[in-house]
Amino acid sequence: MSVSYMTQEGYDKLKSDLEDLKSRGRDEVAKAIAEAREKGDLSENAEYDAAKNAQGMLELKINELEKVFATARIIDESQLDTSKVTVLSNVTIENIKTKAKLSYRLVAEAEADLKAKKISVKSPIGQALLGKEVNEIVDVETPAGIIKFKILEISL
Repeated sequence: MSVSYMTQEGYDKLKSDLEDLKSRGRDEVAKAIAEAREKGDLSENAEYDAAKNAQGMLELKINELEKVFATARIIDESQLDTSKVTVLSNVTIENIKTKAKLSYRLVAEAEADLKAKKISVKSPIGQALLGKEVNEIVDVETPAGIIKFKILEISL
């Protein structure tokens, strides 16, 4: 099992989400199943089937979050080195071809949120950037081909 490194904030959010699914989520699914049962013959009851499917999906989501939670390790940001790109680094990169500048924070998969400019260390860009230094050129493999980026800045 691989370790998931995350911030204290990400860890707390994951814990909150997991508790919410276990309590409120399970309660809602149980009510939906009970309501569907009251409608009669279960062999031809589409609502019952849908509620049972929802229950299965909920339990799958809970199981996946528990796996992430079990392997989560909180990173102390004050101990991080900014000479190389690591988990929790803020990185500013420049597309060599288009000169477009992008800034991202590398985070664990569970914390990734593109709208908040947080990308997973397991994403193609994240994997290419890990361990690199300022002014290094990295090749990122995309469906459209390889894109070259220059690392402009690394910070916390």
